[in-house]
Amino acid sequence: MTWHLLTTQLTVKDGERALLTRNGRLERVLEPGRHRLLDPFGRLTAEMFNVVRTEFPADRYAVLKAARPDLAAALFEAVETKANEIAIVSLDGRPVHLMTPWQVRVYWKVATAVDVERIDVAVDPRVDARHLAMIERQRIGVITEAVVENHEAGLLYVDGRLVERLAPGRHAFWIAGRKIEVKRLDLRPQAIEITAQEMLTKDRIALRVTLTAFRRIVDPERVEATVPDVDAWLYRLVQFAIREAVAGRTLDEVLSAKAVLDAELRDYVRERVADSGVEVTELGVKDVILPGEIRELVNKVVEAERVAKANLIRRQEETAATRSLLNTARLMEENPLLLRLKELESLERLVEKVGRIDLHAGDGQGFDALLTRLVRLRPAESA
Repeated sequence: MTWHLLTTQLTVKDGERALLTRNGRLERVLEPGRHRLLDPFGRLTAEMFNVVRTEFPADRYAVLKAARPDLAAALFEAVETKANEIAIVSLDGRPVHLMTPWQVRVYWKVATAVDVERIDVAVDPRVDARHLAMIERQRIGVITEAVVENHEAGLLYVDGRLVERLAPGRHAFWIAGRKIEVKRLDLRPQAIEITAQEMLTKDRIALRVTLTAFRRIVDPERVEATVPDVDAWLYRLVQFAIREAVAGRTLDEVLSAKAVLDAELRDYVRERVADSGVEVTELGVKDVILPGEIRELVNKVVEAERVAKANLIRRQEETAATRSLLNTARLMEENPLLLRLKELESLERLVEKVGRIDLHAGDGQGFDALLTRLVRLRPAESA
């Protein structure tokens, strides 16, 4: 701006506008070009503004609109959001600003195309994929996102109320003026380890039992409505079941009837989780831990049982061997030829182990006399 004696010269560039005020009141708007203004008393003030994709202060706009509504409508695009309303402002076709409820923003429109897309989030809190791409850089505090995996169930809560069950995939929701929560539940079978619980048997023997349970969620909506913590609730339920089962049995019954005990536990737990949306697929005793002195006694009993069983088997084998020898002796007694064959077999085994054998039959009767006199089945009859 150049000042002369009575006039003022002002140059406005392309992409700019000048608000000319006289004594603080808006007089007119100067467009690009060179302007000569008569101002002998120095009462004119020119304020330069860049008008390409820029904003204008909302409070200044309110004053200007009250004084010159025609000029405000020609120069500016005012965007004001209401309750439960989101506005996406695009400048020259490019999304630039995301406005939340109860906001006011003013844009110069003399050199920029201003487009406004309004979204009523009260109708549907879900964010469209198109809108999600438009507000990529401005999501914080405006939307919430959740990714539901294939093995999960997603439950959508709006202001604490269950609205729907979400399919697997990516989901985004407007959080303006409401509370959005997505709860994800794993539908795969899960293992729960019930650690050692010390309890008394019917015969007043203290022992500790560890168990393993497998559960899976079959009705996510019912689970969320009835059970705050599935694993903790099932853990306590199995504890009660095993205490009741062990308290009514002796130690021998607990150790010997594991299959019956497992079946009883499964029936007890399944009956109580039937209406909760949780299914218990497997439940069983993993380990039974006895006190040191009781464990030693049990080990001695087991060892004694094994020794007795081994002795019984050895006696049975000895009896069978004796019976076999008796049967062989009877056959030899009835059949002299079989006895002779047995003698030859014994000699053959003896020859295999001895390098040299000298036989003396006596009386010069030879080898036949020796074999004849080795064994006699019955005494010779007197003449």
